[in-house]
Amino acid sequence: MPLLTTPADLAELIAAEDAVRVLDVRWRLDAPDGRIAYRAGHIPGAVYVDLDHELSTHGAPQDGRHPVPDRDTLQAAARRWGVSNGDTVVVYDDAGSVAAARAWWLLSRSGITDVRVIDGGLRAWTGDGRALEEGQVVPVPGDVDLEPLLPGLDIDEAAAWPENGVLLDVRAPERYRGETEPMDPVAGHIPGAVNLPTPSFTDAGRFRSPDELRAAFAGAGARDDVPVAAYCGSGIAASHAALAGALAGIEVTVYPGSWSQWSQTPGRPVATGAEPHGGAPA
Repeated sequence: MPLLTTPADLAELIAAEDAVRVLDVRWRLDAPDGRIAYRAGHIPGAVYVDLDHELSTHGAPQDGRHPVPDRDTLQAAARRWGVSNGDTVVVYDDAGSVAAARAWWLLSRSGITDVRVIDGGLRAWTGDGRALEEGQVVPVPGDVDLEPLLPGLDIDEAAAWPENGVLLDVRAPERYRGETEPMDPVAGHIPGAVNLPTPSFTDAGRFRSPDELRAAFAGAGARDDVPVAAYCGSGIAASHAALAGALAGIEVTVYPGSWSQWSQTPGRPVATGAEPHGGAPA
């Protein structure tokens, strides 16, 4: 199944009345609730997805800011979105497909075999001259049966990963180096992690070609013959890295707890500076 789709391909699916469910996953750190933007204009038929409360759960601080939901929680949400068994699910956002990738990662690892991301998101749709609709779509509930979510790394596995593989930190370089930390209580990175910022995977909001993506991963030491994992601030952008890896033919395992869990867990070591194990370049 394709991982990405275009506005034209989606329009054809909708026109053919195929079993397709479109999900609007607008979310950003500076605008976590995308409902107002969604109601002002969305792809016709798209259902709004609340990333903070439907694609995440919440518990103790040491669980991180966006722990993954359990199977029952995600299944209840997917049924509310109108997803049924056998549907093609198409997801999008308005910020480089980072939030959409979280939906792709969760749903594709829960047994839905055809989950696609609109490459370029909402801007690609409107840039193609296609109309939006206002208001809120309330679909007939679906009947999808999800499988238990295939887990990512836990905190101990993330700590050990650099011993035998490449652990990618996809946050901004200044956060990786520990120069600033706007979200979490401690600045720095997991010892042994290599910085490969999220913008490395896209160009003008669209994913780079598979060859370009492979080159970006290879520049950080991540190749298909080396185990690769990724983390970010709270597990959202790490899903985007997993999607980029899938497009490049590289399996990228996600550490969902990411820095928000690591920095809230007492006793976990912290590296700072530009080098994986800390310190500035020689």
